Amino acid sequence: MGVVIIIVLAVVLLRGDQLVELAETMKQGSMIPLVIALAIQLGKYFLQSIAYTYAFDAVGEKYSARNTLPLVFGTFFMNTVAPSANLAGITLVVDDARRRGIDSGKAGSAALLMQITIDTGFAVIILVGFSAVALTVGIPLGWFALVLIDLAVVSAMVGVLFLGRINIDLLKGILGRADRLVTRLRALMKRDPLKPWVDRTAESFAEAAGLIVANPKPTLMSLVCSIGASVCELVCFVLVGIGFGVDSIQALVCGYVVATLFAMFSLTPQGVGFVETAVTVAFTTFGESSAAGLSIGLVYRSIVFWMPFLIGAVLIQMTSTFKGEKVLTASKDVDLIPELIDDVFEGSGSTSPKDPDPPSSPER
Repeated sequence: MGVVIIIVLAVVLLRGDQLVELAETMKQGSMIPLVIALAIQLGKYFLQSIAYTYAFDAVGEKYSARNTLPLVFGTFFMNTVAPSANLAGITLVVDDARRRGIDSGKAGSAALLMQITIDTGFAVIILVGFSAVALTVGIPLGWFALVLIDLAVVSAMVGVLFLGRINIDLLKGILGRADRLVTRLRALMKRDPLKPWVDRTAESFAEAAGLIVANPKPTLMSLVCSIGASVCELVCFVLVGIGFGVDSIQALVCGYVVATLFAMFSLTPQGVGFVETAVTVAFTTFGESSAAGLSIGLVYRSIVFWMPFLIGAVLIQMTSTFKGEKVLTASKDVDLIPELIDDVFEGSGSTSPKDPDPPSSPER
């Protein structure tokens, strides 16, 4: 709890000027659309918590929405304070799940499936949105490059997951190259190599792909919930735009796509600093004023960054990892998770939760 409070205070200290600027900016907009946008964005996180339950159901495990909601906000908090290509958030999900008696291999596959459905849901939204705008008011062809970027990311993630089922030796070869690269980088930083993980990961992906194929309904439901979550976020962005007098569908759809992509691929945590600038540039490209673009970017980013970050700082305390609950079942990947958590926290001034020894008589 103390570490989390220190992190929150540090972020507020570094970005607190944005909160002051936000208060002044919101006075210039219409409050009703902004309040509705806030409520709809909260709906996104509830849909994501339901998507998590279906993702775990797809790999043959049960996980109630009451337990997945803290994970939704907790993973956002972890990925913000420990940027690691979503490794921090996935590690939190895996560790929380295994402490509740779920095999960490299945938990990792469920977390990967969840990330795939999130990215796929976003890809569906921008593909449909761009197509609708192109057929009505028109859109520059170059903007479709943004769609291709996201589709490429989603295809790569799906391909990695199912490659284990199609050709596990090829997947092991790809992961082996990644492992060698990571080993070299760790050697440059005078770090020991990770414990062997390639074979276990490939086998887990192959097993998860088989479970997903055998349970297509929960996989589809997880995707539907993730699409609904992306719709909520798009509507939130549109309402913020309307609140500041922008009603150009073309500008609003493209602004949302730019904001989300820069948050996904930016060098800074959650795209802090870059997203606001990118949204402003996108709006001016479509003839809107830079002042309106800056205001919309600032308010929207506050809703999708500050709100889940602060809520996550509270709800992450409800996860089994931060409660320090004992592991309910032994797992074949049990030794890998503490090392990943140590890697995430190392150098951040935080201390990672220590894993108790698995009980001699595991209970499900």
